[in-house]
Amino acid sequence: MLTLVAFLVALGLLIAVHEYGHYRVAVACGVKVVRFSIGFGTTLFRWQPKNQKHGQSTEFVIGAFPVGGYVKMLDEREAPVAPEERHLAFNTQPLRARAAIVAAGPIANLLLAVLLYSAVSWYGQEEPKAVLGSPVAGSVAAQAGLQGGELVQRAGFEDGTLEPVRSFESLNWLLTRGALDGRDVRLELAGPDGAPARDVVLPLSRLDTKGADAQLLRKVGLVAPWTRPVLGDVMAGGAAEKSGLRKGDVVDAVGATRIVDGRQLRDVIRASVRDSQPLAQAWRVQRGDKTVVLSVLPQVVQDGGVAVGKIGAYVGAPPEFVTVRYGPLDGLWRGVTRTWEVSALTLRMMGKMVIGEASLKNLSGPLTIADYAGKSASLGLSQYLVFLALISVSLGVLNLLPLPVLDGGHLMYYLWEGVTGKSVSQAWMGRLQRGGVAVLLLMMSIALFNDITRIFG
Repeated sequence: MLTLVAFLVALGLLIAVHEYGHYRVAVACGVKVVRFSIGFGTTLFRWQPKNQKHGQSTEFVIGAFPVGGYVKMLDEREAPVAPEERHLAFNTQPLRARAAIVAAGPIANLLLAVLLYSAVSWYGQEEPKAVLGSPVAGSVAAQAGLQGGELVQRAGFEDGTLEPVRSFESLNWLLTRGALDGRDVRLELAGPDGAPARDVVLPLSRLDTKGADAQLLRKVGLVAPWTRPVLGDVMAGGAAEKSGLRKGDVVDAVGATRIVDGRQLRDVIRASVRDSQPLAQAWRVQRGDKTVVLSVLPQVVQDGGVAVGKIGAYVGAPPEFVTVRYGPLDGLWRGVTRTWEVSALTLRMMGKMVIGEASLKNLSGPLTIADYAGKSASLGLSQYLVFLALISVSLGVLNLLPLPVLDGGHLMYYLWEGVTGKSVSQAWMGRLQRGGVAVLLLMMSIALFNDITRIFG
């Protein structure tokens, strides 16, 4: 139920803001808006405010299916217009007014994202501290000499300035941008016990990002913050209990492998299988002030058709969290910069998918969006607002693409009109619309297929 409610709220809000952008600028330009609709199908609610100015008599409607919306304006191309109202028709407006009305929808979504990101910065949120977990074996981070447990004080691109790192999430965002842009990232690590800080450069420019997908950060190697390798609740009758492990045991080593954090310990446990048979290994654990060595034989289970090891215990403590909060001006600037960065990253990813340098699996549809809506809402207000901001950016950028059925396509028509002095003919517009619909349906089909395979395996 939470997933459904969170999804409908997100969908309704983002569509309403988008259409309100069109509506507000149309009214400001003196265009008569006949209907403002959120959703399609059977009308659930309808109202028409009295005493509307500027010749307006707009009907506001909420439809049964909230999968879109529209603003219907007076237009001679769609229906006859009375001579006395011709100056209120959309098609009689100057080019700059028509372009502004069309662009207002996507711009409204981007402005909403700025507001949401700013609100999260002002409100503050709990984020994992920027302490590095153990790097993935063979990754860029591992090859750079990182071992896990290092605190990142400042970070930045190699050709830029270093900025303070307030959380692991902000570091993660920097690494993502660096990997996709092919830019090296420099980390300033705090020295242990007051020792001088040291710098480490991650050569992300050497990273092969062709076919970039959700596994990109595993290639970088820093996928999670550091967590203490301690055992939590131990299941009765499980492999951990049978081996003599107890709640509170801190794992120092498994066989010859020194354990740095909880994520690494989970990976070691999962990999303790050979030919579908469990491998018994010597575990060295700290139990209070004692060191205990135990022989642990994991249980073999199937996970996605792959045999992996399990011990029947909660592995790893939660990461250390810090409260990240910004002042009024800093928070607003952060909202602007994050919206710009996400927009630019979205466009680059779309471009990479078009030329085959990124996987089409990165396209997500309504099922994935609904799933993320529910998960983010369950994590709290800040996470849900970040989710709304991300989807709002995606909606704004998508609508600015030069596809004839989208707002960006109409802006391309107006660009042609501005350059040539002639509008696009109805014949060509019809052909382009059909082509745009075909491309959009293809994208939607791929996104829906990705949703089904991602959720249902």
